[in-house]
Amino acid sequence: MGRYVVTAEPPSRAAGLMYGIGLGGFVDGIVLHQLLQWHHMLSDVAKYPPDTVAGLEVNTIADGYFHVVSWMFVLGASIVTLAQWRQGRLPPSWSFHFGGVLAGWGLFNVVEGLVDHQILGIHHVRDDLGGPLSWDLGFLAFGALLAVVGWLLQRGGGSAIRQS
Repeated sequence: MGRYVVTAEPPSRAAGLMYGIGLGGFVDGIVLHQLLQWHHMLSDVAKYPPDTVAGLEVNTIADGYFHVVSWMFVLGASIVTLAQWRQGRLPPSWSFHFGGVLAGWGLFNVVEGLVDHQILGIHHVRDDLGGPLSWDLGFLAFGALLAVVGWLLQRGGGSAIRQS
């Protein structure tokens, strides 16, 4: 077995952000796609309407790929966390880590909301409504709020557990 040396380096922000991106993707996919069924990945693409069997099949596959990417972010965050432990870095405080998770979730919402909802227009938060713009803007605002609160929490929480 290898020897581990404690270097007392502060933890990286990467793991918390990656966990937040991945878990934010899971919240979106599980809650909005599956439980509430407000939209699917391609539900605003005319060629794949989710109210037909063929369209729902394509949307379900696209949702599955979306979940795979979310899972890869969580897996990547776990690998980064283990690598940091092996490097002997100090563990993050709860507020530092949770702040990173919130900031990552907010980053996910803002990027996904801008790219998928506004730029590509492949779906909206509520594709089951006639005017989804207010829901899309609310999603972006919620994402920005999560990112700011997460950043403030991380910044105010210190980077590592304090020695008593």
